[in-house]
Amino acid sequence: MHGMAPEAELVVAAGEVPGYLAPTAALVVAAAVIGYLSARMRVVPIVGFLVAGVLIGPAQFGIVENGEAVEAAADIGVILLLFTIGIEFSLERLARVWTWIAVAGGLQLVLATGAGLGLTLVAGGGWQDGLFTGFLLALSSTAIVLKLLGERRETGGVRGRLALAVLIAQDLAVVAMVLVVPLLGAGADGEGSGGGSLLWALLTAVAVIVVVLFVARRVMPTVLDVVARTCSPEVFLLAIVAVCFGTAYLTALAGVSVSLGAFLAGLVVSESRASTQAFAEVMPLQIVFSAVFFVSVGMLLDVGFMLENLPLVLGAAAVVLVVKTLTTAAAATVARIPVRTALATGLLLAQVGEFSFVLLTVGTAAGLAPLGLGDDGSQVVVATTVLLMLLTPQLAAAGARIDRRRTVPAAGGGTPDGDGALRDHVAIIGWGPTALDLAATLRGRGVDVVMTTLNPDGAAQAEAAGHRVVRGDPTKGEVLRMAGVPDARLAVVAEDDPEQAVRVVAATRAVTGAAIVTRPLGAVDVAELAGAGADHILDRDRLSGQALMHSVLTELGHPVGAPGRGRTLVDTGRVVRYAWPEGSGCEHGPASRPVLPLASGCVGCLQEGTEWVHLRTCLSCGYVGCCDSSPRRHARAHAAADDHPLIASAEPGESWAYCFVDDVTVPAPAGAAPEAEAPAAQQ
Repeated sequence: MHGMAPEAELVVAAGEVPGYLAPTAALVVAAAVIGYLSARMRVVPIVGFLVAGVLIGPAQFGIVENGEAVEAAADIGVILLLFTIGIEFSLERLARVWTWIAVAGGLQLVLATGAGLGLTLVAGGGWQDGLFTGFLLALSSTAIVLKLLGERRETGGVRGRLALAVLIAQDLAVVAMVLVVPLLGAGADGEGSGGGSLLWALLTAVAVIVVVLFVARRVMPTVLDVVARTCSPEVFLLAIVAVCFGTAYLTALAGVSVSLGAFLAGLVVSESRASTQAFAEVMPLQIVFSAVFFVSVGMLLDVGFMLENLPLVLGAAAVVLVVKTLTTAAAATVARIPVRTALATGLLLAQVGEFSFVLLTVGTAAGLAPLGLGDDGSQVVVATTVLLMLLTPQLAAAGARIDRRRTVPAAGGGTPDGDGALRDHVAIIGWGPTALDLAATLRGRGVDVVMTTLNPDGAAQAEAAGHRVVRGDPTKGEVLRMAGVPDARLAVVAEDDPEQAVRVVAATRAVTGAAIVTRPLGAVDVAELAGAGADHILDRDRLSGQALMHSVLTELGHPVGAPGRGRTLVDTGRVVRYAWPEGSGCEHGPASRPVLPLASGCVGCLQEGTEWVHLRTCLSCGYVGCCDSSPRRHARAHAAADDHPLIASAEPGESWAYCFVDDVTVPAPAGAAPEAEAPAAQQ
């Protein structure tokens, strides 16, 4: 038995289900399913995640216990969320709202804390419980508010920047709150060390912030540029995550809020030219862990307690809503914010924050109780917090309606970072001599251009040439959105190897309905690129470097020279695709596949030096031949010789196709150009 033990243990271990797997799977599946349902019902996903947490939490179905693993994942979600917000915000924008942080943020904290103290004293509680209640009341949910602002694209507006300023002040205040709350619970110990500890913690926090900001300006941009030159998304992602969690850990050691540390880490990265790439790489991780965070918050709610004490919970929620809205609005008004915007910001920040749960744990361990209500007070706080978090999207929408004044984008073509998005421009995805020549030509013709590349040196060269550049991996949707691809008139995928070109084209097609032109650097698989979404495919083995220029200018409607002697010329870069309809009476439909025209005119006529009347394109190989009205009828001759019976008209405005064998004409597929008449004599 002893000799068999290792193998037996391995077999048993292989057949066992790890203890963490079932609750983890339940949590992720619940978040995915309810998130999908929320999207289908056009409900903000945050609400769906909170509802998922309520359903699977220990107080309801008990599928998932709020254990250490869930709490750790939720903490990571908050860290990554604040990190991405820091990347978007930048030190320059932070400096512009510093007055709001000091005035509006500081006054909001004082007013909300005072309101909590007053309410507790009226309810018959002591001043210690009152101050504790005020601390809980003063904090808002950084995670939910910034997530909503990002989804609504309001981070750069007055209301978004004001909300962030107040939230930063609250995160700074958490340093003091965490130290003060245990002192309140301990009573008057007479040691007199509380004030000194608080002062030392605040000085340490300030020193940490100064060091982080110095590194952001002097060190980190160079380090990240060196890492970016590897052109390896995996290595870059690891470096970015190391910066995020390393900074958060160091700030936590110094007594600063982990959330604030993550935000500062984002500011560090924002000073690098690789900030766009960093944001795009981290976003998928942030989305997953943020969803876990919102689910974990919902798990805290005990629906049974809420129903049993519904009047108390609803009354507490109403009081918190009014107090938070009015105190925030009053503080913002003092900072010279218009009344409507101040009130809208108050509604946006009217919920109780996620860090209040941490304070609640610290306070109850020290013998404090919200409103002096004992254990019921803690449950009321949890129920009120979750309820107001669920209502935050509606409150934010109501605030947006109140605040009618919108931030007007700056004139002059806009920027790729969302503060003034470009429209009707050309997005050139890739870098190289041909791409740079194309960008220069388009700018010379008055066409706005944005270039996107992962290569730092290529980006620097494009910037030196005066082009607007977004740095990052073009297979990431977030990078493409920052380059304004969803609103572009045309997207050009240039200078990539064939496999990468397919990935970039697919990512581009996922965010835009505009035409896509691609010019891979190697052997071209027309069917694969066309299936990914390319409309023009330029094969370097068949076409000159000027073909890319010709296709782009043609798509934009710019003159590139007229065909000679009034004849039609075919764009050899435009993909010809024809989904043969069922029920057409033709059995040769499977022979139709995406093709590139082999020549700009009839192949046979060009070889023989003769002229054609109309052109047809073979849907099996791309052969371009002349019609039956032409003297040589090369299209029909090719069909018979190569057993390729299907053709499509290559004439402007015509979009029909024809089968020589079955003598069947079929209409245009969905999305094709308007169909023209197709007389049999013209086949």
